[in-house]
Amino acid sequence: MKELFSLFAIYISLFLFGMTVMRQGLFNLQRRRMSELLISFIDKPYKGLIIGTVVTGLLQSSSAVMIMTVGLVATRVISFRHSIGIMLGANIGTCLTLEIVALDINWLIIPLLIIGLPLLMTKNQVLFCLGCFSFGLGSIFVAMHGFETLAYPLSSLASVHDWLISTDEKGTIALMLGVVMSGIIQSSSAVSAITMSFMNENILSLPTGIAIMLGANIGTCVTAWLASIGGSLESRLTAYAHIWINVIGALLFFPFIHLFSDLIMYTAESPAVQLAHAATVFNVISSAVILPFTDRFAGFLLWVHRVKDMRI
Repeated sequence: MKELFSLFAIYISLFLFGMTVMRQGLFNLQRRRMSELLISFIDKPYKGLIIGTVVTGLLQSSSAVMIMTVGLVATRVISFRHSIGIMLGANIGTCLTLEIVALDINWLIIPLLIIGLPLLMTKNQVLFCLGCFSFGLGSIFVAMHGFETLAYPLSSLASVHDWLISTDEKGTIALMLGVVMSGIIQSSSAVSAITMSFMNENILSLPTGIAIMLGANIGTCVTAWLASIGGSLESRLTAYAHIWINVIGALLFFPFIHLFSDLIMYTAESPAVQLAHAATVFNVISSAVILPFTDRFAGFLLWVHRVKDMRI
């Protein structure tokens, strides 16, 4: 049992390592452009959504974009109200990671690692960044393969099996599981990737996977909240807005989770791909619903958090 859990922890670490290395390579390639893109074209909410989606897709991390956004708001480079569109886009852009992870392209693992490793040893910045991307992506796929190989042995343990059954039967527990795991691991993508592995082995159902994904979206807000501690009132409001967006979205979708999963089943045969599509559809719909009401949403946050300065 200890060996299985140790391997599971190693694969989680490898997944997070791969995400960090890949993200760092992409970030270094676009270091100066990222903040400039966030600052540009944010006079309208829909422009902020587009920029947030693009930057998150390039960095492969909604948490990184949210930390950058909190920093820009804290220094008053952009306003709190303008940050709402960016965070809506960040929720959509992060789905690209899940869509990539869900693909069954294990045959690319060896080429990615072989190409990436020597590039990591070069002094040329562009080649080094490409090496980071290649080696990081390869590491992610190795971790995904590891999750899949461990899913069945872990579920065969009596205690784990009983716990998974209880989770699969109660959506509320699955939702809270996603919140807690994402809050601890600090990566909703990693939590969803682990969930995909159990779904591929038919251990968890699609409704349970969606519930965990909804919870993971909430749990990942911890990163931006931590970044806002000690900052200005506007930066704290930005972090709170990110939490409220994901909580409201999860609460609205949760009662219809079985109907939603029935519709998503028609989009793909693979359970992992179904969950990736579910995350994309959920975030697109949630963002589309909130986008026309960003000013009212900002006013709601000011009222909830008892902020009287309406200029924020």
